[in-house]
Amino acid sequence: MPPHVPTFSIDHVERIRIKICGIARPEDAAAAARAGADAIGLVMHASAPRHISLNRASDILNDLPPFVTPVLLFVDAPIDQIRESAATLQVRHLQLHGSETPEQVAELRAFTVIKAIRVDPQTFGPELLSWRTAIRKLRLTHLRGVVLETARTGQPGGTGRANDWQTVRHHRQRGDFIGLPAVIAAGGLTSESVAAVVHDIRPYAVDVSTGVESSLGVKSPEKIEAFVRAVRDAEQV
Repeated sequence: MPPHVPTFSIDHVERIRIKICGIARPEDAAAAARAGADAIGLVMHASAPRHISLNRASDILNDLPPFVTPVLLFVDAPIDQIRESAATLQVRHLQLHGSETPEQVAELRAFTVIKAIRVDPQTFGPELLSWRTAIRKLRLTHLRGVVLETARTGQPGGTGRANDWQTVRHHRQRGDFIGLPAVIAAGGLTSESVAAVVHDIRPYAVDVSTGVESSLGVKSPEKIEAFVRAVRDAEQV
């Protein structure tokens, strides 16, 4: 009997989850929590603009209130490094934002994993198929979400560039997300643009970084509140 892989209908999500990524300060994590975010992202990739140290991540986590999930973001990091960082910070949720393979995801079965997939019109469909196949063959039941990220940015997320929602919409209509875990929309989202994405894609969650910043790595409480409010309003339509 094939393994049970948790999936989430993209047509019947009643409450869109919200992740505020690129949190670099304890006060920004607190602002995200106050606004009603479900998760925060901590970037552990050394060359990323919003990279933080283990010590800074620990400071942020120490001030994080309950029921807000911390997610550690890595880009093509060695598996042992990922395990050690997660163990040090006592975090169970990982976001892999590089070219990590299904086999590498399989090595992280002790964690809840989210994998980024780039929305390139030339490769998006085959990549979705590849991950659907790998989930079945390798029993990747701990792969609980796929982040639809902007393609060809030269930077692993947080660029502020809008995603190719037309391509995403096309593959959604073809049923290419069936058999995948939770679909998370990302890429240039703002309080002004997120409603259209919620209506068109009906993702399980949305992931924002640049769109709620006042400057690089500094989140705006007002923009976070506006973003969360826009998502909640869009759910009602």
